[in-house]
Amino acid sequence: MNSFPWLTLLLIIPAAAAAVVAVVPRRLGTLAKQITLAVTLVEFVLALLATIAYEPARTGFQFAQKYSWIKQFGISYSVGADGISLVLILLATLLVPIVVLASWDEVDAASPDGTPVVGRRSVPAFFALLLTLEAGMVGVFAATDVFLFYVFFEAMLIPMYFLIGSYGPVKEQAQRSYAAVKFLLYSLLGGLLMLAAVIGLYVVSADQLGTGTFDFATLRQLDITPGVQKLLFLGFFIAFAIKAPLFPFHTWLPDAGAQSPTGGAILLVGVLDKVGTFGLIRYCIPLFPDASSYFAPMVLALAVIGIFYGALLAIGQRDMKRLVAYTSLAHFGFIAMGTFALTSQAGTGAVLYMVNHGLSTGLLFLVVGFLVARRGSRDVSAYGGMAQVTPVLAGVFLIAGLSSLALPGLNSFVSEFLVLVGTFTRYRALAIVATCGIVLAAIYILYLYQRTMTGPLVSEDARGVLDLSVREKIVVAPVVALIIALGIYPKPLIDIVRPTVTATFEDAGHTDPAPTAPVNASQTGGHS
Repeated sequence: MNSFPWLTLLLIIPAAAAAVVAVVPRRLGTLAKQITLAVTLVEFVLALLATIAYEPARTGFQFAQKYSWIKQFGISYSVGADGISLVLILLATLLVPIVVLASWDEVDAASPDGTPVVGRRSVPAFFALLLTLEAGMVGVFAATDVFLFYVFFEAMLIPMYFLIGSYGPVKEQAQRSYAAVKFLLYSLLGGLLMLAAVIGLYVVSADQLGTGTFDFATLRQLDITPGVQKLLFLGFFIAFAIKAPLFPFHTWLPDAGAQSPTGGAILLVGVLDKVGTFGLIRYCIPLFPDASSYFAPMVLALAVIGIFYGALLAIGQRDMKRLVAYTSLAHFGFIAMGTFALTSQAGTGAVLYMVNHGLSTGLLFLVVGFLVARRGSRDVSAYGGMAQVTPVLAGVFLIAGLSSLALPGLNSFVSEFLVLVGTFTRYRALAIVATCGIVLAAIYILYLYQRTMTGPLVSEDARGVLDLSVREKIVVAPVVALIIALGIYPKPLIDIVRPTVTATFEDAGHTDPAPTAPVNASQTGGHS
């Protein structure tokens, strides 16, 4: 099964479906939804089958395919999956059908009172953008040619730009246009810096090999001088730090998160932002090992600042979407810290954190989207006592919040624990400081839940608010189930991720610190 073209299928199917859905007439919006849902479910099943076929014990990329694309410049259509990219592809293909169901009625070209919405694009266009985005997400995680990766990295901006600018809040056209342009400009700036670094890699490869190449496996073997490594590292790092985003490159995220439609916000923060953190561990560390060691303390400092800065800003937010976006800034700090601690334990935790953050924050955005659809406001003060009339929604909100603050028994706990323990073995002071950030997470999550769900009803008209519908329960059920299952038994995910993370760090020359505690001879069966 390893020779089966799983990744190419996962790329082609949503791309082809996007072309079909895009030409569906506007009046047949339901047909566009049905096609999109069917395709995304097939996509998830294929990704699940690929995960089952994956062999964690094997090193290197699996399901690999390589065909010459632009031979003169050594550019190939080259794809493959390892433990890191595979779990992120699985996350992306899981969240897209959930987004499709969650957005079933949100983007209809009419407001809730039935009046046409001026300036809104068609329903088929929205779902065609989702399918295009899914193809881009699979491509960026599967690419093993650096130029191909760059193409997907930039191509994803297009559907996300239109999702934010055209399908955000109906009455906030100026704000959503501003957020979309800001997102695009920040991303393009990072992309230009990375393009310069990609060209630099090509020049170095041509100088050392006689022929330039963008093949990732070949580039890993280059002997790049430390000074050049630092320059190339910064080109990649800044692009990925903007995409993630990490402090202080984060300022586009709150605006984009608040102005996106619910489905767009889920994919933006749940998957697209992981392209940045994925790039750090996939490209920065293996390609520039000396530079990674040199800049690691700086990145770790930024990560810890981001943990506290994001949490403090989240505590003071009145806009629920912006609040959830700021919580992500704190979570990305933990992911970056786990990556640049340069230990296999912290690195494994960082990759798990990417998956678990996608689930917990995706569920938070779902719940917030359901609340906004019912009350028409993102302001926290517009809510209060909602658990009295929407007990199921309140229960799902509580699970999402507890998962986000890494409660033991839920999915995020294991990943956060691995990050902190793995960081402690090399950077004790930073790990201790970062642990204090967990307290702030409890404050912003529990305070939000208290203000919106508990106490007396904020207004009498809230008594008419309906609880989750059958469709909405179907939307949240798989995410809730995974949050609980991965909290109780994360071993299947760890078994896929750990070998790849360990091999990545070892190939880059980063070995785990030796234990400092003395080993008792009687425990090992030896003699002193």
